[in-house]
This record gives sequence, structure tokens and C-alpha cells, in this order.
Amino acid sequence: MGNPIDDCCRCDPDRETNRKVLADCGIGFGRNTIGGRDSELYIITTEDDDPVNPMQGMLRHAVIQEEPLWIIFDHDMKITLREELIMNSYKTVDGRGFNIDISNGPCVTIQSVTNIIIHGIYIHNCIQAGNSVVTDKPQHYQSRGISDGDGISIFGARDIWIDHCTLSDCHDGLIDIVSGSTAITISNNYMFQHNEVMLMGHNDDFVADKNMQAIIAFNYFGEGGSANPTINSQGNVFIASDDFTKEVTKHEMPPRDEEWKKWARRSGRGFAS
Repeated sequence: MGNPIDDCCRCDPDRETNRKVLADCGIGFGRNTIGGRDSELYIITTEDDDPVNPMQGMLRHAVIQEEPLWIIFDHDMKITLREELIMNSYKTVDGRGFNIDISNGPCVTIQSVTNIIIHGIYIHNCIQAGNSVVTDKPQHYQSRGISDGDGISIFGARDIWIDHCTLSDCHDGLIDIVSGSTAITISNNYMFQHNEVMLMGHNDDFVADKNMQAIIAFNYFGEGGSANPTINSQGNVFIASDDFTKEVTKHEMPPRDEEWKKWARRSGRGFAS
């Protein structure tokens, strides 16, 4: 198919019964992210949400558990969260097979955790919320201030992979990566109807963000980026409002693994970094 992620997971003849093969298909800085690969499946059965006392079958109940989980859905869902969804480590949220829509409320927060995969989810029209108590682990709650209204907020986290999601029209960023987050892959996403699509590093003077490692690959999205983190932009589509706003300031051909080199030769594409 010309895309190493899709070549890995979508061409697998057993993909319907072996969903977790996805966790072995990552590329770039977030390639070691396993999410909930080494776990049982958790099936979401309801669109309901309770920020304080989530019940079995709710998305919030699944993502706060201590053990690794591979989270799937049993039908199309439109989930409106009442407060931001605070995730625990080693979770995969896998929307394949159904139309899974998270919208019109606060959205996803990945804060101070590791090994998160979010795949195949439509996240849009996210709003601010907060000044309330929100559960973040079983039998544990915390008081949250006002959230930014991001689609996905990655804050002080590592080994994160966001893949094949659609994001649009949020109060703040669609995906924000800040506060020392690293080992991030953002791939195959469609981001539209938004002005400030992606933030990497919240302040140019924040030293930890200078060590950020993130790869942005095979996406369709608008302009963004600053602060000199290490970012490889690979196979993305950037749509500018007019020809005068398009600018590539640096081209490089860094060493790449053999799979990526094969993809480059097949497609005849160069790379911008």
C-alpha cells in the first residue's frame, strides 16, 4: 500500500481476529508504544459518562484501570464526555469496526503516563471544562482546573501513538504535545476545520521540551510547529490558504530503516525535516 503502518496492520489476513498486531506496527519515535497489547479486551457497551463514579462498560471506566487494556466498542457511538477523559498507562483505544465519535464536551487528556495508543476515533468540537473532581484511577479522584479544550492533550507523557484518527474544530489545539512529552508518533490522521492544529512545546524557554522527540507522518493537516524540538515530517499533506504562505525551511535525508527506504523508492518522494 506504500505506507509502512498500513502495510503492517491492514494487510494482515488475520487482522479481524488479531487486532493487537497493530501494536507491532508503529514507526518513528513512538514505535515502542505497546498500549494494551499484553492484556485482555475490554468492550465499551455504553455512551454514558460519569466523571466521578464511572461504571463497567463506560469508556472512562476502561481508561482509568491500573492494568493494561485493549479497549474496543460493540456498536457505533457518539460519546459526550462531561469532564476531560484522564487516561491511565498501558491502554489502547481501538475504534476499528465502528464509527466512534467523541465530541461536544471536554476530550482526551494523556498526562504523566506512558504507552497509550489511540486509533480510529473521531474527536471534534471539544470544549473547556473543569473546576471539578474527576476520577483518574480506580478509587482515586483529583480536583481539576479549567482544561484547555484540546482534542488530545499530551502532557508530560511518553511512548504515545495517535493513528488513523480524525480531529476537527476544538476550542484550543487538535493535538497538543507539551511539558517534556517525548517518544511520540502522530500518523495517518486527518485534521481539518481548525486554525491552530498542533502545538509542540508550550514555551520556547521550557528546557525539557527541547529534548522532545516526535514524528509526524502520513497525516493530512494544516500549519504548525516551533521551539526546535526534533520532529521528522514524513509523507504529510499540508494545505495552505494560498501559495505565498507555503515555506519549507530545511530539507534533510537522515538515516532511515530499510522499510522506510523501500517506501521512498516506491513512491519517488523526497522528505522534509
